[in-house]
Amino acid sequence: MRVLALDTTTRAGSVALIEDDQVIDERGGDGARTHAERLPGEITAIVDANRLALPDVDLYAVASGPGSFTGLRIGIATIQGLAFVHRRRIVGIPALEALAHLGSHDMSPGMVIASLMDAHRREVFAAVYRVTSAAPFTPDRLVEIEGPTVGDPASTLARWISVLGVVPAVFTGDGAVMYADHLRRAVTSARVVPPPLLAGAIGRLAVAYAGRGETVEAAGLQPLYVRRPDAEIARDEASRLS
Repeated sequence: MRVLALDTTTRAGSVALIEDDQVIDERGGDGARTHAERLPGEITAIVDANRLALPDVDLYAVASGPGSFTGLRIGIATIQGLAFVHRRRIVGIPALEALAHLGSHDMSPGMVIASLMDAHRREVFAAVYRVTSAAPFTPDRLVEIEGPTVGDPASTLARWISVLGVVPAVFTGDGAVMYADHLRRAVTSARVVPPPLLAGAIGRLAVAYAGRGETVEAAGLQPLYVRRPDAEIARDEASRLS
């Protein structure tokens, strides 16, 4: 199975080609330009470089969120358009899940990993998982302890420890790097892993999910925003004050 995978949850993002379970090419984007400006060219470039054409792609995969609201809309719409034109199906992969798969490659069963992405406003998108003995980049590799949330990193970590009773051994993502000092003070033994490119992991996970029949048509892909768009929040605040 040949998969084209896309991540637009961050400014730079990434695109990858996967053949069965192997990443054959993965490229980070140019964060100095918007996704709308560069996406068609980046997708065409990776396909051309591997002597393929878009009709050669069997499945499309995309980070479903959370992340930049505008980036998510553009990335998902791009993949939906390609899937519709070429009559292919899609797998949407949560970015926090892909991060945890990448960060857990050397972790033992039973250990806990937390994914944190910068959500701005001094908040993080976060989720926490327990690692199992299942193969990497398969759905059973991680057990979700708490799914995607958004909030203050200190409060999020305190809730995991005091309410859920879990202490992450590894923190991964740009949010983890941004708040590394606080995380290490709270969990002195924890390891902080910088965010890798996500598109390759998204594509590998898509292969595994497709093998279980978990794909959707273009119109069936739903974004995972977690937090409401800034425009809606501002509109409601203006209405409240008027």
